[in-house]
Amino acid sequence: MENIQNKVVIITGASSGIGEATAKLLAQNGAKVVLAARREERLNAIVNEIKQGGGEAVSVKADVISAEDMQKLAKFALNTYGRIDVWVNNAGVMPSSRLHELRVGEWDQMIDVNIKGVLYGIAAVLPAMREQQSGHIINLSSTAGYQVSPTNAVYAATKFAVRAISEGLRLEESSASRIRSTLIAPGLTKTELFDSITSPEVQTIANQLSGVGISPYSIARAIAFAINEPDDTLISEIMVRPTALP
Repeated sequence: MENIQNKVVIITGASSGIGEATAKLLAQNGAKVVLAARREERLNAIVNEIKQGGGEAVSVKADVISAEDMQKLAKFALNTYGRIDVWVNNAGVMPSSRLHELRVGEWDQMIDVNIKGVLYGIAAVLPAMREQQSGHIINLSSTAGYQVSPTNAVYAATKFAVRAISEGLRLEESSASRIRSTLIAPGLTKTELFDSITSPEVQTIANQLSGVGISPYSIARAIAFAINEPDDTLISEIMVRPTALP
């Protein structure tokens, strides 16, 4: 993991799940990690744990649905470390339901976090990376970004959108500014995503599948692999899913 050492990596949604696992794994391999999420106390506990293990980490309370918060996050990292090497757009929500339930507020929430949050992260970091003529933006999609199933139409739509944004970013920036764009598509993973589900039907389905999910460290290792590749090598997409599911 020599190409991870000393890289400045910002991770949104870093207070639990994939974000937390990624922060810890990258810090163990010498990265300087900047954790961002809404739960400040949880962020502080993870930063302390990383530091106790000999890693380097700082945190910022931030909400990805705020473009201003994302700009402040990028400025904090630049003021602290002088550069940003990797930005991981990890924050996401999944209050899935059938369309006829008309949970419009939850649709809005998924669009705000899963799509706008990704775009706000890109907007915050792209100017600095273009000036550096280097950088790496990693966006978390989902296997739902490749196939729609009943109860997840809106969630899948947001993850299809993340795929499109990531590919557009790659096409626009890889040759022009040497910025790498990677899409990570997790399958069922043991995170807090299911906690946002309010539909009784979908919650029942989620409970039935909860034991099959893979560790968030499986996704963190995929992220680390993409970062660790030499700068002339772009891992554009990685899908990671449980062995036990079709």
